[in-house]
Amino acid sequence: MQYRKDKNGEDISVLGFGCMRFVKNGNKIDMKLAEEQIMHAIEQGINYYDTAYIYSGSEVAIGEIFEKNHVREKIKIATKLPQYLVKNIDTAEKIFREECKRLRTDYIDYYLMHMLGDIDNWNKLKALGIEAWIAEKKASGKIRNIGFSFHGTTAQFTPLIDAYDWDFCQIQYNYLDEHTQAGRAGLQYAARKGIPVIIMEPLRGGRLVNQLPGKAKACIAADEKGRSAATLAFQWLYNQPEVTCVLSGMNSIEMIDENIKTATETTVGSLTKADEALIGEIRDSILSDVKVGCTGCGYCQPCPFGVSIPQAFQCYNMIALEGKGRARREYMQTTVLRANPGSASQCTKCGKCEQHCPQHLEIRKELEKARKVLETPVYKFVRKAVKWLRLYH
Repeated sequence: MQYRKDKNGEDISVLGFGCMRFVKNGNKIDMKLAEEQIMHAIEQGINYYDTAYIYSGSEVAIGEIFEKNHVREKIKIATKLPQYLVKNIDTAEKIFREECKRLRTDYIDYYLMHMLGDIDNWNKLKALGIEAWIAEKKASGKIRNIGFSFHGTTAQFTPLIDAYDWDFCQIQYNYLDEHTQAGRAGLQYAARKGIPVIIMEPLRGGRLVNQLPGKAKACIAADEKGRSAATLAFQWLYNQPEVTCVLSGMNSIEMIDENIKTATETTVGSLTKADEALIGEIRDSILSDVKVGCTGCGYCQPCPFGVSIPQAFQCYNMIALEGKGRARREYMQTTVLRANPGSASQCTKCGKCEQHCPQHLEIRKELEKARKVLETPVYKFVRKAVKWLRLYH
C-alpha cells in the first residue's frame, strides 16, 4: 500500500474504505461479512475509514469491529457532523458525543462538516459559535483534524477553502467530473493552500463500471494492458499528486484486492500519454450522450437571480448517464439544500448568461428544459419545507 501525507505529516493510505455501502441482510448490516472485509483491508494496509452520522448503522458497525479486534490505534476514523441539522452548539455537542459512543472511541481522527454547500452555510455555523467549539475539541484532542465534505461548483468551493484554516477537505472527483463539482481547479486550489484532499465518488457510485454505454465498454475492452473500468478510473486519480486518498465503498474481498493492487502499483506520473488518451476516449464516449454541451467553465456566473447554471446542466446531463432518480437527487442536494438555493426556476430569462458563454449555448432555453425534468413535485415540496424549517438560514 502507498501512503500520502496529511497536514500534520501523518500517513494516509491512498485507498480509503468508504463505509456507507456494507452488504445488508434486510435492513441490517451483515456484520460477519463487514468484519471480514474490514480486517482484510487493515491487514493489507488500508488505514482510512470513512463513515457519517447519517449512514444507517455504519458508525455502530465499524465501532464494534474496531473494538472487538483491538485495531483502533492502527486505523484512522473519519466521520461527519450533519451541519444542516445544527441549530445551536448544544446540538453539535450532542451529535458528536453520540458518534463517539457509536464508534467506541474518545477521539475522531478526521471530522467533517457534512455537505457544506457554500460559504453561507459556513457563516451560519460561525454565527452559532462553531469555531470556538472546534478549537476546544482540537485542544482536548477529541478531534485531530477538521475538514468538510462538499458537493457544488468550483466557484462555491474556493471561498470555503479560504474561510477557515482547514486540515483537509473531501470532494466528488473522477474523470467525468474533471470540470464539474469542485473539479480539477478546486483540487489544485486546495493543494496550493496545503490542504489534503480526500476523493469520494471515484466511480460515480459504481456507475463508471456498471452503467457504461457500449462505446465506452468497447474502448476498455480494447485496452492492450487489459485493465478494468475501475482500475482505469483509480489510476487517473492516483496519477495526480494533489489527490491524498481515494475512498471506495468496497463490499467484497475481490473488489478490495483489485483496488489495493491498483493503489499499490500506480504512482504519480505513471500514466502514459496513450493511457490518458484512452481515458479521454472513454470520457468522450460517455459524454456524447449528454443533453447540453456545458463544460462547467462558470463564465455564466454569477447569475443575478442566483441560478447555479453549471450545476443545473450537470444534473440535467446526468439523466442520460445515470438515470432520472440519481440526477434529481443530485440536483436537490446541490440547489435546494444550500443557504441560497440555485434552482433553474429562479431564471427570469434576462439573457445575461448567454452573453458570456464561450460555448454559445441557448442557456435560457436549456434551463427551462432542465427545470421541467428536475423540479418535480417532490423537489418543490422539499424546497418549501427547507425554507419553512429554516434549515439553511
